[in-house]
Amino acid sequence: MGEDRGVGKVSDAVRMRVVRPGELSAREVEAWRELRAKSGAPANPFMEPEFTRAVAAVRPRARVAVWWEGHEPVGFFPYEKGPLGQGRAIGFGVSDSQGAVLRPGLRPGARALLRHCGLAGWQFDNLEADQPVFEGAATESFASPVIDVGEGYPAYEALLRAQSPKFLRTTLAKERKLGRLGEGEVRFVFDERDPEALRTLMAWKSAQYRRTGRRDRFAKDWITTLVRRLHELRTPGCSGVLSVLYVGERPVAAHFGLRSATVLSCWFPAYDPEFAKFSPGLVLHLRMAEAAAAAGIGMLDLGRGDAEYKDALKTGELTVHEGAVVRPGVRAALHWLGREPSRRVHSYVRRRPELAARGRATLNRLARLRGPR
Repeated sequence: MGEDRGVGKVSDAVRMRVVRPGELSAREVEAWRELRAKSGAPANPFMEPEFTRAVAAVRPRARVAVWWEGHEPVGFFPYEKGPLGQGRAIGFGVSDSQGAVLRPGLRPGARALLRHCGLAGWQFDNLEADQPVFEGAATESFASPVIDVGEGYPAYEALLRAQSPKFLRTTLAKERKLGRLGEGEVRFVFDERDPEALRTLMAWKSAQYRRTGRRDRFAKDWITTLVRRLHELRTPGCSGVLSVLYVGERPVAAHFGLRSATVLSCWFPAYDPEFAKFSPGLVLHLRMAEAAAAAGIGMLDLGRGDAEYKDALKTGELTVHEGAVVRPGVRAALHWLGREPSRRVHSYVRRRPELAARGRATLNRLARLRGPR
């Protein structure tokens, strides 16, 4: 199939090939976009071909399985292939929506798919809902909070006034206090193109990861390079959006995410710790929701994970799944041994809210003791 394994026959009518994402033809890329548009799923930019191609530029083992029926491409499965045939979702660890893009009715067997791709297994941590090929492979499911601004920002703010009046009142008051600091007016830029602002955001986020004892994603060159590439990307289905809250000329909070025509997928938010008492991150998210609604975006996907700010801002939830498909054999056993013990520890903690809360409190205490870096 393609570069790895030539072309394989899936059935009398359907054949499949595996290629590098950069080898996708213009026809295949357009078919991918059309299949996503017709799927009825939220237009999450992580599921678009442009995101897969951006990942492939920094992850050379990225591949795409492509199904053809007659003269038409009818399905796509992006993945990364590691040592011993261990497969992962494209952009695993940073991608917030994963899975195959298939014509309705096309339902290849998961293990047969892995065999055609030369994979012993395929691991995912944000599989989108309604992925029938991988039905039954999920070991856990998670809420991904969303903000619905489809009826406009005033309707969203009215909802916040009804369900979280104290939160909204306090956040707007802090925004006014920011403007009275004497450093200049508070202003918001929804789509900031200045690379220096992106560097500032990544520095804040790295410092936040280190303060709180979490893995610093921006310590990995491929993630840093990917974010920079995506910041420059401009396509209808997947564009990088850097939003910045300024006081005068000084940035105090920023967020980098991806957008399609109708969905803003929130990704990397951070703020200047010197302004923490003003909750600039919350102010930023309100202004992002307002600007997104004005730009025709109907949903902000805040992403999987528990956080108080998400609970305060959300209007609903999507569901994403974590798990793996494995083929019987020695390579699959090695994959299981390398992954399952740590996954079970994390699951044990997550399913015990008191234990998870104590863990978060400990990390926050350590962050306060360490102070800004």
